[in-house]
Amino acid sequence: MKNTLRVGLLLSLLFAMNAYAGIDETVDAFFNDYLGWFASLIFTSVPIGGAAFPIIAGWLLVAAIIFTLYFGFIQVRRFKLATDIVRGRYSDPDSREDGEISHFQALTTALSGTVGLGNIAGVGAALAIGGPGATFWMIVVGLCGMASKFVECTLGVKYRTILPSGAVSGGPMYYLSRGLDERGKGGLGKVLAILFAVMTILGALGGGNMFQGNQANAMLVTTFGLPDGYGWVVGVLLAAFVFSVIVGGMPSIASVTSRLVPLMAALYILMSLIVILTNLGQVGPAFSAIIDGAFTASGVAGGFIGALIQGLKRATFSNEAGVGSAAIAHSAVKTKEPVTEGLVSLLEPFIDTVIICTMTALVITISGVNSAPFDGSGLTGVNLTAAAFQETADWFKYPLAIAVVMFAISTMISWSYYGLKAWTYLFGEGAINEIIYKLMFCVFIVIGASIGFGAVIDFSDAAIFAMSIFNIIGLYFLMPVVKEELKSFLARVDSGEFKRYR
Repeated sequence: MKNTLRVGLLLSLLFAMNAYAGIDETVDAFFNDYLGWFASLIFTSVPIGGAAFPIIAGWLLVAAIIFTLYFGFIQVRRFKLATDIVRGRYSDPDSREDGEISHFQALTTALSGTVGLGNIAGVGAALAIGGPGATFWMIVVGLCGMASKFVECTLGVKYRTILPSGAVSGGPMYYLSRGLDERGKGGLGKVLAILFAVMTILGALGGGNMFQGNQANAMLVTTFGLPDGYGWVVGVLLAAFVFSVIVGGMPSIASVTSRLVPLMAALYILMSLIVILTNLGQVGPAFSAIIDGAFTASGVAGGFIGALIQGLKRATFSNEAGVGSAAIAHSAVKTKEPVTEGLVSLLEPFIDTVIICTMTALVITISGVNSAPFDGSGLTGVNLTAAAFQETADWFKYPLAIAVVMFAISTMISWSYYGLKAWTYLFGEGAINEIIYKLMFCVFIVIGASIGFGAVIDFSDAAIFAMSIFNIIGLYFLMPVVKEELKSFLARVDSGEFKRYR
């Protein structure tokens, strides 16, 4: 009965789209009028030093600092161990451990959900308002966020469920409900898990789906001069590719992301290096502008505080440390040791924020197209980043467009999985439930590429960051569990019991 109802709702949505012109304006108006309060609440800001400070970003930052201190700067002390694990040096080739994917595949799957348009458009917006100094604080916050990833992904593996088929379901839904139940707070854990799952589905369909398709289509239209009104064609092509990947489950997703993520990251970093090497004489002044701007921030509204806030927002909004999404992907790893995946996951903010976001910031700063006053009144977002690349060579707009499309596809693939696991947590495991969700997800890709949603995207972005509220509450209760796991694991690593194979 439930499945029939869901199919009926999905078909009704499709018929409604065809029957009414201007459905995007109607739906957008509904979200703005009736649900706009939700986005306003989640992104509530308070004035600090002449700049607006988003409370949700502070929530994520405070958690990252607490975890960094509580675990003794684990991201620094065990960085090499993390890289050795992801390279397979501690993986027994003859092991038959539970799980679906390797450490490397888990890392690339989670990265594909965070390395995206935020690294291109988001950094452009941060520097347009916060100046070059925002880069410094972006790096600092990214380094702190590594500890948050460590905590949530360790718990993701510890409390995951291995299904009879061998598939894995894990993530905050499971460690919130089971972990808090173990600590005598089962009622709270169940409520947090359900709310987290609902927000994950909403975030997956909007920010992890429609927005990506919309921006990919917009970039193709702008770069290649495609006619307007054919976004649905781009949407259908994107949906067909995404469906061909996600229909095979996590092994298929991991197989694609393990190839796509290194490729798109290499393409983007190569483009950035070409700009940097072409303008080698500007690298020194660029770093000086970043360091000086971090503490003086002339021309920035709010000065030093303004630069700090923009860096903080970009780092927390880019790598999603503390949001809990990555723990869903990392839960599927083949391992018996939860801490191994926690260590692997802490590499994500380093790659996403410290490397890729910083590359974007350097390109923008070197190009000179972003100059004071930094108030967002000039070029901003993806337009600023594109202009910075084209300052070196106009043809950069073509590989940049390809990078944007690749980033969008990879984000949709990962977020489809996040939403799926939240969906099956709420409605039950099973092939029918899975195919209903996957079809619905692909329909929303076409919707996103075809029409413009403003308030809907704001709402879904708010849903993604609302995930962090429920997730971090649970992490505070469960961090002693992670500390015990870490203590046991490191003792076995140091004694040689946890064997290195190559």
